[in-house]
Amino acid sequence: MTRHACLSLAFSRVLFACALTVAAPAWAQEPDPEGSKDHPAFSRLPGYYITSYDEQEFSVFEFTLDPPRRVEGHYWNIQYAVNEGARKAGALQIGRNYTSLIKQRAGAVLTEDLDSSGGTSVARLPVKGGGLLWLEVHVNNSGELYSLTIVEEQAMKQEVTFTADSLAAALTASGSVAIRDILFDTGKATIQPSSAPTLALIAEMLQANPETVLEIQGHTDNVGTPASNVALSRDRATAVKAALVKAGIAGERLSTKGLGDTQPVADNSTEDGRARNRRVELVKK
Repeated sequence: MTRHACLSLAFSRVLFACALTVAAPAWAQEPDPEGSKDHPAFSRLPGYYITSYDEQEFSVFEFTLDPPRRVEGHYWNIQYAVNEGARKAGALQIGRNYTSLIKQRAGAVLTEDLDSSGGTSVARLPVKGGGLLWLEVHVNNSGELYSLTIVEEQAMKQEVTFTADSLAAALTASGSVAIRDILFDTGKATIQPSSAPTLALIAEMLQANPETVLEIQGHTDNVGTPASNVALSRDRATAVKAALVKAGIAGERLSTKGLGDTQPVADNSTEDGRARNRRVELVKK
């Protein structure tokens, strides 16, 4: 081969390499909205950017299960879209990337309803300290868009203290108030002494609002049989009524009801969830 031919061949190779570079351009990364970020436990899929971000220290989300499950706690909703020119992932591929990660960490996939066009998966993961992290992956447009809704289940940090006036206002606004500061001995209807300030507050509210009539509802966790839980919750409601009557409230203004474990507001598989389910509710009649 002549020197001229060698130079031509080398130049041709350079042109071919450049042609390959031009034929496969890198996609441009769209900027995420200011203040947005991936959840600490879950990265985004390559080629996607954040279009919407909402984080709330305490909120509620109804996960797509049968029946639906309302979970309260630290809340995130992060929505992603594929970058222009980037290769989108399939709907099942997106869902499985997240739910497989949950399974690898000893979590559980609760439902998977995904096809080529999109759909939803829900999974749950135990976290340090005994709580649960809930995840819902929702995919649209065959994988062009997807969202993660994450709730780290936990009780709300109480930062506002009820007064008699605010308790009356809450009852007027919503019709019911859950009271978790009335505590009982385990498995009994004996009210613990630490509950006295809360009972005094309820009595003060009733004395200031003589037209108010209440149903006192008792609720338990799911430890024990359904029948025994109904009986226990009924006895606890009756004990609260007795304490209020002793404080000077007319008994005919107070009725009682035991609902046992039939109306949980949290997951009974965790201690925190069971503690939140054990409550007294005041319902305005």
